[in-house]
Amino acid sequence: MGKIAIITDTDASLSNEIAKQMGVYLVPIVINFGNESYKVGGEIDDKKLFQLIDKHGDLPSTAAPSPGDFTKAFQKAFDDGADEIICICVASTISATYSAALLAKDHFEGKQIHIIDSRTLTMGQGFMVKQAVEMVRLGASAQEIITELESYVERLHIFASLATLKYLAMGGRVSSIQAGMADTLNIKPILTVKDGKLEMLEKIRTTKKSYARMIEVLIESIGDKKIQKIGIMHVVNPEGVQKVQELLFEKMELPVQIEVVEFTPGLSVHGGLGFVGVVALTE
Repeated sequence: MGKIAIITDTDASLSNEIAKQMGVYLVPIVINFGNESYKVGGEIDDKKLFQLIDKHGDLPSTAAPSPGDFTKAFQKAFDDGADEIICICVASTISATYSAALLAKDHFEGKQIHIIDSRTLTMGQGFMVKQAVEMVRLGASAQEIITELESYVERLHIFASLATLKYLAMGGRVSSIQAGMADTLNIKPILTVKDGKLEMLEKIRTTKKSYARMIEVLIESIGDKKIQKIGIMHVVNPEGVQKVQELLFEKMELPVQIEVVEFTPGLSVHGGLGFVGVVALTE
């Protein structure tokens, strides 16, 4: 059986260090502040992102990797000895990343390149990447890996708490009046993922109550299913991570370790400073 390489984009919330350890090729999302561009992973992280937002007084735009970026990644994988490639992309409903990867594939006629629309984001996508790497290690075929990953969409449970509506207002997704009123009333929206997009689920007063409710809806969503993997993603909010961890251990029986990751700038620009979310993969 030939060697299979795994490629993904930085919206999978995998650090460069973790990707390198797993042998995964990371293709970066790009953050643009006017004429200044930064590649996620190597040139900008969540902390720097919000320092720049404060400096500029405006949100940046985000750009999917170009077909050329994926072409370089595919070529590097083949040069390193890969016979096949599985490329796992952030949901096509929120990014042109998947389309860019498909265009890049056209440059490799006769090569086995499988482009996967994860239909999810952040740690959900990251869990897919880690599963693919493990299955490659165990000798699975590309089709066996793809079949397993296709089951993830229905098995992923993703919920999050926004610390503020300020950044949604800056991006034009809510009015500044709505954001100001929400912050005045200490409203912390609960989000979930539908069709690969973050969508508002409920509005809860106070951070403490929003964290508690986030765990409640996670438990309701999981039901009697067993958890295979669970993680917390955040945007420069280690205190929030600690509180959510405590709630998870208090409210749930967890057979696995809780993974913690940065949301990463391509997504954090939408979630905002202080964002905390939970992701669970069930059997």
